[in-house]
Amino acid sequence: MANMERANFGSKLGVILASAGSAVGLGNIWRFPCEVGQNGGAAFLLVYLACIVFLGVPVMVSEFLIGRHSRANTATAYSILAPHTKWSFVGLMGVVSAFLILSYYTVVAGWTLEYTVAAIGDQFTAGTDFTAFFNNFVANPWKASLYVVLFMLLTHIVIVRGVTDGIERFSKVMMPMLLFIICVLVICAFSMPGSAEGLTFLLKPDFSKITPKVVLSAMGQAFFSLSLGMGCLCTYASYFGKDTNLMKTAGSVAAIDTMVAFMAGFIIFPAVYSVPGLSPDAGPGLVFVTLPNVFNIAFQGAPVLGYVFSVMFYLLLVLAALTSTISLHEVVTAYVHERFGLSRKVGANIVTLSCMALGIVCALSFGVLKDFTLFHMTIFDLFDYVSAKFLMPLAGMLISIFTGWYLDRKLVQSEVTNEGRLRVPLFRFYIFLLKYFAPLAIGIIFVNELFK
Repeated sequence: MANMERANFGSKLGVILASAGSAVGLGNIWRFPCEVGQNGGAAFLLVYLACIVFLGVPVMVSEFLIGRHSRANTATAYSILAPHTKWSFVGLMGVVSAFLILSYYTVVAGWTLEYTVAAIGDQFTAGTDFTAFFNNFVANPWKASLYVVLFMLLTHIVIVRGVTDGIERFSKVMMPMLLFIICVLVICAFSMPGSAEGLTFLLKPDFSKITPKVVLSAMGQAFFSLSLGMGCLCTYASYFGKDTNLMKTAGSVAAIDTMVAFMAGFIIFPAVYSVPGLSPDAGPGLVFVTLPNVFNIAFQGAPVLGYVFSVMFYLLLVLAALTSTISLHEVVTAYVHERFGLSRKVGANIVTLSCMALGIVCALSFGVLKDFTLFHMTIFDLFDYVSAKFLMPLAGMLISIFTGWYLDRKLVQSEVTNEGRLRVPLFRFYIFLLKYFAPLAIGIIFVNELFK
């Protein structure tokens, strides 16, 4: 049965900021600009917004209601709502996915920490070969491993303090700090000489660029950006109070997540267009190779401003990565803690040490273990492939089917309306999206990603 003595978030603000922190991550500031740059700018943004509203929010509400009603970790939640059935595998997929993602995500998070240290040390000087800088760093086994350990320890410090004193308290500090930094960087980016051209790329749509590939990319980015299908939102919702408005909270989280992604674009593309000859479709190397060079060239006449800009940008990446690693860690910690009856501290220790060890192996995939492959993939790429291209979309599709088709309609309506205390005029439309649109759309993403 559900654990009625479970911890709760202490305030509505804590609910929104912690949930938004779970969604906001490197996907918003690193992956999103790459997708925008490679898929036509403003045209991609329009499709992305539609996918957030009609795909992302309904599935997010589903995860919220499953977590809050069960008041249990994501694996146990489905056993409570669908006892003696195989639906429990959906929750277990979320735990496995979170575990794998945390293991390799911490590697990239460690890169943001290294770049922050390098920016503070003023290492991004004119004439630096940033491609060589990045390649030398990721190939260095000691340095890459050290940053994995450091980032896991930062995450562990928050998790071991619990839900209210750890996750909620740190979210109330980190999310406002993240939003403040991104606002400052947007203002700085708007002052760059190429800002007008960069904004045109983002805000003036060329509808001829909306192709099936762009639509699929936008759907995939919306799904992954909101952290759907990895158990984070379901786990956090198990700490919601009964008075939490699930629809409103999902809308607020989606709005914050989308705003951060758009503002990241408002930082990066004006900066890129400020340097002649650079292309907005630089791909994954945009943040770690292209942008340090941009900061140097764009701020040649004001090196102090360039220094501050680069430090704040990489600190922003650290904060975004940390909010995500905290939520991923909590998914697995809650499962280990509740499933095996261990104390929260012992559970957190097990998760930290396990992911730290696997994270180091993933980090070494760029250096000494780069030739060690399974299914023609390095360990880092394998973890990414299994979680992002298989487990997450499959779990998201099954969550939609579970809520739309399996759960009793009265239970769903009771959770969404807080037992009839809230009016939800779009409830039937929400059910329609879950029963038909979301499973089909996520299924298309799943097939596309699997065979891409």
